[in-house]
Amino acid sequence: MPRVASAAAAQIGVRIAATRQVLGLTQDEVAVRASIDSANVRSYESGRAMPSVHTLLRLAWALDLEPGRLLEGLTPEHFDAGSATARAAGS
Repeated sequence: MPRVASAAAAQIGVRIAATRQVLGLTQDEVAVRASIDSANVRSYESGRAMPSVHTLLRLAWALDLEPGRLLEGLTPEHFDAGSATARAAGS
């Protein structure tokens, strides 16, 4: 099972991937637009890593989104790394 940084990282990753796909962009194209490494885009989309605020802003810009759209609906509990592990294990 892949490691997930937190429920927030997983949700942000899903939003990045979904928006990228709607726009018809590849991960490499998003990386170029955001001036980040494409391996990082893959890590963010899979929920294995949480983008910094600076990177989140760059990704939002690259995806033509308001930055808040990537964070919509998240609560402080989503940022607890243990919460993602517990949900993944079915606890």
